[in-house]
Amino acid sequence: MENIQWKVDGMSCTNCALSIHKYLSSKGIHEPKVNFMEGEVQFELVDAAQKPALIKGIQGLGYKVRGQEAEAPTKKWLDNNKERAIFSLIFTLPLIVHMIPGVHIHWLMNPYVQLALTIPVFIVGMNYFGKSAINSLLHGIPNMNVLVSIGALASFGYSLYGTVIGQGAAFAYYETTATILTFVFFGNYLEDASIASTQRALKDLVKAQKVMAKMIVFDEHHKEIIFTVAADTLKVGDILLINSGETVPMDCKILSGEADVNEAIVTGESLPVHRKMKEILLGGSTIENGSIKAYVTAVGDQTVLSNILKMVKAAQGEKPPVQVLADKISAIFVPLVVGIALLTLLGNYFLTNIGFGESMLRSIAVLVISCPCAMGLATPAAIAVGLGRGARNGVLFKNAKSLETFKDIKQVVFDKTGTLTTGHFEVSGFHIVNYEIGQISEQDFKTLTYSLEKYSNHPIANCIKEEWKTTEVIKWAQIEEVKGMGIQAIDKDGNTYWAGSFKTLEDQTTEDGHNIYIQKNNSLIGWIDVADQIRPEAKEVIDQLHRQGITTILLSGDRASKCKLVGDALGIQKNIAEQSPSDKLAQLDALTKIAPTAMVGDGINDAPALAKATIGISLSNASHIAIQSAQVVLMNKGLKNLPMALVLGRKTYETIKENLGWAFSYNIIAIPVAALGFLGTWGPTYGAMIMALSDVVLALNSLRLFKKKLQ
Repeated sequence: MENIQWKVDGMSCTNCALSIHKYLSSKGIHEPKVNFMEGEVQFELVDAAQKPALIKGIQGLGYKVRGQEAEAPTKKWLDNNKERAIFSLIFTLPLIVHMIPGVHIHWLMNPYVQLALTIPVFIVGMNYFGKSAINSLLHGIPNMNVLVSIGALASFGYSLYGTVIGQGAAFAYYETTATILTFVFFGNYLEDASIASTQRALKDLVKAQKVMAKMIVFDEHHKEIIFTVAADTLKVGDILLINSGETVPMDCKILSGEADVNEAIVTGESLPVHRKMKEILLGGSTIENGSIKAYVTAVGDQTVLSNILKMVKAAQGEKPPVQVLADKISAIFVPLVVGIALLTLLGNYFLTNIGFGESMLRSIAVLVISCPCAMGLATPAAIAVGLGRGARNGVLFKNAKSLETFKDIKQVVFDKTGTLTTGHFEVSGFHIVNYEIGQISEQDFKTLTYSLEKYSNHPIANCIKEEWKTTEVIKWAQIEEVKGMGIQAIDKDGNTYWAGSFKTLEDQTTEDGHNIYIQKNNSLIGWIDVADQIRPEAKEVIDQLHRQGITTILLSGDRASKCKLVGDALGIQKNIAEQSPSDKLAQLDALTKIAPTAMVGDGINDAPALAKATIGISLSNASHIAIQSAQVVLMNKGLKNLPMALVLGRKTYETIKENLGWAFSYNIIAIPVAALGFLGTWGPTYGAMIMALSDVVLALNSLRLFKKKLQ
C-alpha cells in the first residue's frame, strides 16, 4: 500500500475539495483527505497502476497535480488572483468613474466604448470563473463560480443585446459585469492572503527545515574539511559542525561538545535546554550557546519536525463533526441560490413595475452577494489556526476531531510512573537494623550497598549508585545478578551478601513495603526506600485543571500506598491503584460512560487505555506504541502544556461557532436584502464588494486564535 501525498493547484474553496473528494471516493479510494487551504491531497493507494488514471481524473476536474505535468510548468500571465484583479481594475475604473459625485465624462457613456472596456475583463473572468463553473457542474458539485458566471453572463448578454439593437443607453449594464468580476477577483486575492496567514505556524516549521549545514569530511591525511551544503542533501551518518546561533539541520546525536539548545520550534518550550555528548538534537532547534559535533540520525520525512508537519497537515485535511452540517448545506447551496435568483427576477418583473432591467439587476445581486464559501471556510480556517498554534506550543493534534472534542472533557486520568513522575528514582530513606548496638555504621552500610548495586543496571540500583558513590569499594570473590531477586555476592572470607527484593528474605521479616533489602549470611542488615521524582510542573497542572472544573484521577498499576503518596502530594481527587492493563481498560470504559474522559499515559501498558479514552494524550518521550495509540502528543516531555491544550480546544470550538454563525447570518440577511432591492441600482456591484469581504471576516476572526489568552 502506497501513501500518496500530492500538491494540487487550483483549489480555492471547500467545494473544490468536495469535488476531488467525491471523485476519489467514486474510484474506490477509502477516506481521502483533501486540504484546500494547503492544496494537498492524501490517501492510501492499494493498486499503483491506478495512479495515472487518478491524476488524469483530477486534472479533468480543472486542477493540476503538481510535479505530474508532461513538461515543466512555466509561469503564465494572469495566473493568480492578484494579477487578474489588477488587470481587471485597469479597465473597470473608467466604467465606474461616473459614480464619483460631479464627474461625468460623456464619451465614456458610449455603449461601444463601454463594450470595448468590458470585453478584456469579461474574457479574463470567464476564462477563470467560467471554466471552474463548467467543471463543477459536470461533476455534480456546483461551486460559487457558477453564481459569479451566471451573474456576469446575464449582465453582459443583456447589455450586448441592447447595444446590437441600438438601445445601448437603456440596456447598458457593462459596468455591472466588470465590477462583479473585478471585485470577486480582489475578494479571492484577499481570501488567499487571509487563509495563507492562518497557516503561518506551519510555515515557520517548514522554514526551519530549509537551512544550510556545515558537513565535516576527512582528507587522505585524516584532516577535517568543512563543506557548507543544503540540509536536504544530508544522509544518515554524516558528521556536522553546529555553532552558536545556527539551526540544527536534521535530527542528530552529539559526538562531542555541549550546548544550550532552543527547541521551541518543536516543543514550544522557550527556555533553552542543555545538551551534551550522546544526547539527541532535534532538527529545527537552534544552538543558542556552545559548539558541537554531531552525526545525523534521521533525514527527510523521518525527522521529528517532518513527522510533526505531516501529522498537522493530515489533521487539517480531516473534518470534525461540526463541519458535516455545513458541508451538507454547501452541497445544495448553489442550486438553491440560483432558484432564489430566478424567483427574484420573475417576482420583481411580474409583481412590481420596476421593469425587466431592474429585476435582472436584483437577481444578479442575489447571485453575487451569496457566499457558499463562507460556510465551507468557517471550520477549516479555525481548525488551521488551532492546530498551528498547538504545534507552535508543543501540542500535536493527530486529528481535527480531537481538537474539537476537548471542549467536552470533564475528567482527566493520569498514569503515575513516567507521567506524573519523571521515571527517575531518588533515595527517600533507609534503615539499619540494630544500628544502636553498632552492627554496622551508616557509612559502611552505604559502602556495602554501593559495592553490591554497582554491578546492576536496574533503575533503582542506578539511583543508589549515583547518590552513594564512593571510592572505597568492596572487592568480591564472586558476584552475580539473579533475575527477579537482586544481586548476590561472596566476599574473600566466604560471607554471602544480598541486595534484593523482599523475595530474598520472606522468612525473616514481614516488612514488605521497602525497595531494597541488604542481608549478610541470611541475616537482615537494613533496607532502602526509593521514590520516583514527581514532575516539577505536575502540581500546578493539577491545580489548573481543578480551576477549569475538571476532575483528576490517578490510575496506576503501582501499589496503593505509593499511589496515595503521589496523589496526596498533588491533590488528585481520586486514586485507583494496583491495576493491570486490562483493569485500566475496564476502568476507562466505566469512566467514559460517566463523562467524556482524557487519559494521559506514557507506557506500553497504557496503550489500550489511551485508545479507549475519549481523548488519549501521550508524552513525547513515551513508548512508541503509546504515542501511536494517543490522539494528542505533548512535545515538551512533560505535562506543562496539558491545560493549554484543553483551553485551546474550547477556544477553537468557540471560534468555529462564531464563524458558522457569521456565515449563516450573512447569507440569511444578505440574500433577501439583495432580492428586495435595498442595494439600489448598484446592487450587483455592492453585492460583489460585500461578498468579497465575507470570507476575509472569517479568516480574520480565526486569526484571533493566535492572540487569545489560553487561561
